[in-house]
Amino acid sequence: MLNFIWLLMMVISVVVGVFTGKIPAVILAITDSAKFAFTLALGLTGVMALWLGIMKVAEQAGLIHLLTRGLRPLLRWLFPDVPANHPAMGAIAMNMAANILGLNNAATPFGLRAMAELEKLNPYPGVATNTMCTFLALHSSNLQLVPATAIALLAATGALHPTDIIMPFVLSSLCAVIAAIVISKILQRFSGYRPLEIVQREGATQ
Repeated sequence: MLNFIWLLMMVISVVVGVFTGKIPAVILAITDSAKFAFTLALGLTGVMALWLGIMKVAEQAGLIHLLTRGLRPLLRWLFPDVPANHPAMGAIAMNMAANILGLNNAATPFGLRAMAELEKLNPYPGVATNTMCTFLALHSSNLQLVPATAIALLAATGALHPTDIIMPFVLSSLCAVIAAIVISKILQRFSGYRPLEIVQREGATQ
């Protein structure tokens, strides 16, 4: 779908450029944007490599394991349907740890693995469970103590004080996490927000 949207935007820009006689401006904008994108990506590479390296060192040193153990009581409350020693719990903890450290790229593989493990516990395959919805809400809002990606982006674009966003970022992400968890837990109690397939199956068994 995204590929179609991008293609449509490019076609429209070229067509409008032809009919308005500004096709040279369109071509210039394309080349300038490509140059800026490459420069931006190159600037992000160094910072992201640094933080991913720190993440790897922290993992090898056992810091991630300690953080995971510290998160387990919270995870037991958030995901009561998942057994304590299930692989999904470890993947969720690693995902949260990476997000807390601001390493979104490192968190994504753990998120995908967590969803795959949660699907194994799903009594209705193909239909998202309450646990899946809660995890998705938590992953999307994620609390970040070190917004490494945002800092890298600001530094790459020439910001004078890219680290000034840390405290506002922490507060805003904390509010987002609380809101996501509360709304997820509340909506789970209403049958109108539960998948129709599950409601019908439960009704048939009663």
